[in-house]
Amino acid sequence: MDIAAAATVFTDPRAYADNERFHTATALLRRESPVHRVEHPRFNPFWAITKHEDVLAIARGSDIWLNAPRPALGPKAKDAERANIPIRSLVQMDAPDHPVYRHISADWFKPAGVRRLRDRIAELAKRYVDHMADLGGECDFFVDVAAHYPLYVILSLLGLPEDDFPRMLKLTQELFGAADEDLARSQDKQAQMAVLMDFFIYFQGLIQDRRENPTDDLGSVIANAMVHGEQMGELEAAGYYTLIATAGHDTTSSALAGGLHALLENPDQWGRLADDPALVAPGVDEMIRWVSPVKQFMRTATEDTVVRGVPIAAGESVLLSYPSANRDEDVFDNPNTFDVGRSPNRHVAFGFGAHYCLGTHLARLEGQALYAELVSRVRSIELAGTPEYTETLFVGGPKRLPIRYTMA
Repeated sequence: MDIAAAATVFTDPRAYADNERFHTATALLRRESPVHRVEHPRFNPFWAITKHEDVLAIARGSDIWLNAPRPALGPKAKDAERANIPIRSLVQMDAPDHPVYRHISADWFKPAGVRRLRDRIAELAKRYVDHMADLGGECDFFVDVAAHYPLYVILSLLGLPEDDFPRMLKLTQELFGAADEDLARSQDKQAQMAVLMDFFIYFQGLIQDRRENPTDDLGSVIANAMVHGEQMGELEAAGYYTLIATAGHDTTSSALAGGLHALLENPDQWGRLADDPALVAPGVDEMIRWVSPVKQFMRTATEDTVVRGVPIAAGESVLLSYPSANRDEDVFDNPNTFDVGRSPNRHVAFGFGAHYCLGTHLARLEGQALYAELVSRVRSIELAGTPEYTETLFVGGPKRLPIRYTMA
């Protein structure tokens, strides 16, 4: 593989469904061209940032590197449409708006806030492992367990009715799986906009209800939030809901399922977890590093600058490759080895800096609860078919993980 071929992984959704291809390509780029200009006829040009140190430096430099107007990689047509998308979330915001809006829900996701959910999350973890037992020793771990467990947690936090959970799951998969034939609503160029509008219409109803009938859930906090002395606008509130309702579960689902796939490929690591429950916490962090469910975010330079000796002009964009940074040989010992006891584990799967993931503590707690339950009850486990990964440019992991198991 030459450097030009390696750089195609960032613009090809199929590359993120092929772990060997992606990591072979990004290892070459880290060695030979760690700040690499990518030009493709369907995409506006960008610089691919593949080293851990550079991803951190750009994430820290929010005064120079902005999320707007191009927060994530998409085709030229999508870049052109961004100004017309009515929903704006934290992902599209920079200072001074971003810290103000982030503060609205921050307390709910801090360690103290998440600790209040510990018993409920443990109860849900047990429910879904019980569901595995009920399925009789064979299931699709992603479809039957991983896709639903964190969905239930985050949508309950928002206060959505359980009858609407399947709808939210389908919309999320259509949004993040727009490049995957199995998940996309259609191949029509306007399909993703239609999905966003479905989210907006749904959340308009929730906003109205919570403003008329305030409750004690996060959905009510968002609907009734005050920004600069005025009630948050409906578009911003709908964007807030959409971000939490999608990223709040889809990324965790990917990490949980991708983590199990890694354990099945490394049965000695499953044995370590089963023998030593204290390894569940670092083991979950290793799953998150290994999968890196968020594949990239982008930043745009506000002034001429230099990254690793490469000049980048004001107005040019960089792609922060989190899966590549999380396999950086300069940071991780044996980065392509899955190690549930890895310490330290300075992965950047949750991002870094001002846009560090709000749900970090919740995602870790969910993973730890589920795997503590799994390793205590599963006696044997193996693949029962070929895993399949989502074809995506943004967020993804397994979409099918067939397994066979026995349980206590």
